[in-house]
Amino acid sequence: MEKVCLIGAGSTKYGKLEDSITDIALQASVDAIESAGISPKEIQAGYISNVFGIADKQVHLGPVIMSNLGIPEVPSLSIESACGSGSVSFREAYANVAAGFYDVILATGVEKVTHTGTEWTTTYFSYCSDFFYEGGAGASFPGLFASMARAYLSEFKATEEDLAKVAVKNHDNGLLNPKAHLRKKISVDDVLKSAVVASPLKLYDCCPFSDGASAVILCSEKFAKAHTKNYVEVIGSGRGGSPAALQGRDHITTIPSTKIAAQAAYKMAGITAKDVDFAEVHDCFTIAELVDTEDLGFFEKGKAVEAVREGRTKLNGDISINPSGGLKSKGHPIGATGIGQVAEVFDQLTGKAGERTVKDAKIGLTHNFGATGASCAVHIFRSV
Repeated sequence: MEKVCLIGAGSTKYGKLEDSITDIALQASVDAIESAGISPKEIQAGYISNVFGIADKQVHLGPVIMSNLGIPEVPSLSIESACGSGSVSFREAYANVAAGFYDVILATGVEKVTHTGTEWTTTYFSYCSDFFYEGGAGASFPGLFASMARAYLSEFKATEEDLAKVAVKNHDNGLLNPKAHLRKKISVDDVLKSAVVASPLKLYDCCPFSDGASAVILCSEKFAKAHTKNYVEVIGSGRGGSPAALQGRDHITTIPSTKIAAQAAYKMAGITAKDVDFAEVHDCFTIAELVDTEDLGFFEKGKAVEAVREGRTKLNGDISINPSGGLKSKGHPIGATGIGQVAEVFDQLTGKAGERTVKDAKIGLTHNFGATGASCAVHIFRSV
């Protein structure tokens, strides 16, 4: 396979945005192109991740974005994989460069849903579940992750205060990210006193609905070396699946797709979890971060909660988890989230992360899944 590199990344602010889905996708795409120091004419393909384009009356996004970039003849593909759409789109772009089909690809993720209101947005999200067994039966994602949380608290003697510490840590990181949705310092007490959404999860245990877009430029190593000295290598890529409905799993305190994807990515990269300096993981709810970091191999089962208590996952701790603020603080525009994680890794490994920089980081990991982990992709990156 060809070596695959990143030479540019861009993002809009995440939050409630007034611009159309097309406009915010273009803003992020242009930002990434300018970051890479290339022209749109050099792009050979576009991979666009989006889930609810219908909410903004635009579902065929690929050709629209390519046309507005002045390259309507460039082929594009729109990809949907629920909340994991961005990482799946990135994986397909990676595979096409690695296979030698293209030298330069634009991967853009975008979502625009806040204008539909909480009721409709919640309804749209429920369509990402196994709707017959879950969404259609009244099991919302807060309810499903609350079931995971209750099982975890019981099995590993963790507490609601421990979950709250995850939220506090990610909000602290988000304060350092000018593009984060929720730039607000909170305390454990704030989390515990916030409204109960689905016990034991409270308002501050949950990520927000967000609009936003992120984009990255992938290319061959030859192209990267010809254009810049400041690029990042993609050294590992893995995907995995889980039973679509939570009830179909043997245990609900682990996500099988994460373990499968991580093992494949580590094997390709020739590293272990111990070699990773920081990770952007899918913390749609505070319980998810605990489960994720165990399934990724950073901690033994049931031990992530101890790491959080001891501050080992804080910025510049033993392993920095979600230096961007994660979904919890940075935000979760679901089609953009996986690409946004990659953009954060690019910024970290090329010295562009500002106050939230992970010191001396060489290897970063992204982890992004759809629904309750029915689909997942893990990617590993190294600075050059």
